[in-house]
Amino acid sequence: MKQKARVNLFPRPRVGESEAPHEHKKITTLVLFAMLFALCSSVRAQQTGKVFRIGFLDSSTASGMAVLLDVFRQELTKLGWVEGKNITLEYRFAEGKSERLPELAANLVRLKVDLIVTTGDPQAAAKKATTAIPIVMANASDPVGFDLIASLGRPGGNVTGLSSLGTELNSKRLEILKDAVPKLARVGLLRGDAISPQLKELRPAALALKLKLEEIETQSDSKSLESAFQTAKQKQVGAIMTIAARRFFSERKRIVEIAGKYQLPAIYFQKEFVDEGGLMSYGVNYTDLFRRAAVYVDKILKGAKPADLPVQQATKFEFVINLKAAKQIGLTMPIDLLAKADQVTK
Repeated sequence: MKQKARVNLFPRPRVGESEAPHEHKKITTLVLFAMLFALCSSVRAQQTGKVFRIGFLDSSTASGMAVLLDVFRQELTKLGWVEGKNITLEYRFAEGKSERLPELAANLVRLKVDLIVTTGDPQAAAKKATTAIPIVMANASDPVGFDLIASLGRPGGNVTGLSSLGTELNSKRLEILKDAVPKLARVGLLRGDAISPQLKELRPAALALKLKLEEIETQSDSKSLESAFQTAKQKQVGAIMTIAARRFFSERKRIVEIAGKYQLPAIYFQKEFVDEGGLMSYGVNYTDLFRRAAVYVDKILKGAKPADLPVQQATKFEFVINLKAAKQIGLTMPIDLLAKADQVTK
């Protein structure tokens, strides 16, 4: 049987032939590999040197959020992210005008930011504006209830971050007010012009504590706040509190001043109100939340997907009492309430 000729794909040169062509091919191949390696290294270098653009969307003001933004930036720096070096921050503040949020969110999307950090009210606007850009919630009050995520453990989509338990803590604030103010019967509640989901908890909680909840609509500007406190006085409230909202947080100094002017005991949702001279606060440690929000940003910029990062709830809470403020309005704090406080300032 005639055998088929065997084809040698890599023939060796016959004795006496030069091996130069073969060596030339080897050199050419090595050069090509070297070029490809250099190209890949160049691409990796470009990726490493990329400056990520982070959007920050908030309903209040830059000055009002400064203290928490400082914490957020400091934590990013600890994680290796430095403004002007490998990240830039695009800030968008609604200045207390919630109707501006959709356009501000759309503006960040048009800028093609790599990630958006949101606080409070803007979270819904950001999610509506994009389903592709990752969104980190710094302090969502009820992310599942507001349909921002599917569940805490498996958020799905492009949204993840932290829950501040905003709706669950108001009833505790009412309890503290009742313990602090003798014979308290009426509580003035400052809220925006929209019906807040927090009211779903506050109204039945007030009934259970046998307190009359006087709801007072107000904007966060100085004139509106002054008018709101005048209304509270007319309604003969014995104490006051606000809905937990960023617009009230940004005007905390003015709110504390007016409460003192009208000699009204008040409890607030963040300790920063007490730092400004307020009477009491009970709520989440927002400093901790903003630090942890930076950690989410770090993970996502390094390749993690929001859908794979479970939403974490607040774990640190603070009850703070200002004895100087109590003295100024003639209020004597019960000893047992002082004993429960995490911090008492004099």
